[in-house]
Amino acid sequence: MKILVSGASITGPAVAWWLRRYGFAVTVVERAPALRPGGHAVDVRGAAREVVERMGLMPQVRRDSVDERGVAFVNGKGRKTATMPAGLFGGEGIVAEIEIMRGDLSRILYEATSGDVEYLLGDRIAGLSQDRDGVEVRFAGGAVRRFDLVVGADGAHSGVRALAFGPEQDYVRHLGAYTAYFTVPDPGDLDNWFLMYNAPGGRAAGIRPERGGTAKASLSFTSPPLDYDRRDAVEQQGLLAQRMAGAGWRVDDLLAAMPAAPDFYFDAICQVHVDRWARGRVALAGDAGYCGSPLTGLGTSMSLVGAYVLAGELATTPDDHGAAFQRYQKEMRDYVAAGLKLPPGGVKGFAPNSRLMISLRSLSMRMMTRWPMRSLIARQFQKSDGIVLKDYRTRSPVR
Repeated sequence: MKILVSGASITGPAVAWWLRRYGFAVTVVERAPALRPGGHAVDVRGAAREVVERMGLMPQVRRDSVDERGVAFVNGKGRKTATMPAGLFGGEGIVAEIEIMRGDLSRILYEATSGDVEYLLGDRIAGLSQDRDGVEVRFAGGAVRRFDLVVGADGAHSGVRALAFGPEQDYVRHLGAYTAYFTVPDPGDLDNWFLMYNAPGGRAAGIRPERGGTAKASLSFTSPPLDYDRRDAVEQQGLLAQRMAGAGWRVDDLLAAMPAAPDFYFDAICQVHVDRWARGRVALAGDAGYCGSPLTGLGTSMSLVGAYVLAGELATTPDDHGAAFQRYQKEMRDYVAAGLKLPPGGVKGFAPNSRLMISLRSLSMRMMTRWPMRSLIARQFQKSDGIVLKDYRTRSPVR
């Protein structure tokens, strides 16, 4: 069976890894001409750790993980107002035990699959036509090929979802904020802490350590939906500079370093809600079908677990993809529902609007580490274990 996967970030290569293990012939298509570097730190939590262990990739992930002591909220003078160590809540807090830069995890997954998976970089799916025997795929580069199945693993703005399910506005929910991530030189004084700062007007800034002398900056602001060119980084940086001007702390330095960053990323903070993740011979995985937003902290974990379950169910009944897709939905339903629940306060908790609300948020963060709030907040982080993984590894390779 030939399966086409769209997207080569994290979900796509993870799906490809498991599909190849079960004997499927896999092609991955990626719009970018090369693997995309950078991106914010992502965490591998709960059930996703078990998936990575079953892939045999945990040594590489731990090797390239980021050494972070935890998250610290600071005021305009840089004084810490609240801290949450990484070991709190069993290593499943805001900063998890295993944190790794998105680009590093993507590279690990690519290297684990590139030997026996066909990668088409610098191309994308421009058209899909399904029939009873397969899917005819028209690529933007001009090629036309047939596959048995197609998996959309191409993110919240999925092109596969738009082609097979409908327009983006039917599935993407704007949460009222925008965020940017980009690499900057390590300032040398982070002491392995992820520093977070809030300014009035619903603005947030952060900087967290990386490996190799760099750090990752983040700048965010609350706003209703904006009209801008998603392909124009210069326009986005101008918009960000305008909204963040005068915010204080290190924001001016981060803005000054922004134009030189090789990996600038800007997007709305949003969620994706799709009732059914399959239409005929096309299925969605990861953010394309169930993006929780950066606020939930489970996006990467849901992607890795979803890839594992989708591939495993297809291997269980390779001659009945419809039944496999139904079981995939059933197995993942409750786990995804929990992963889409926003933390207390949602965007307003992440980027409070006033100085009073910023102070109250810092107070609540300090209370999280104490009884009885500690036990209540622990439940929020326990949802990363909200699925019992089947062991599909006994499945015979598909012939």
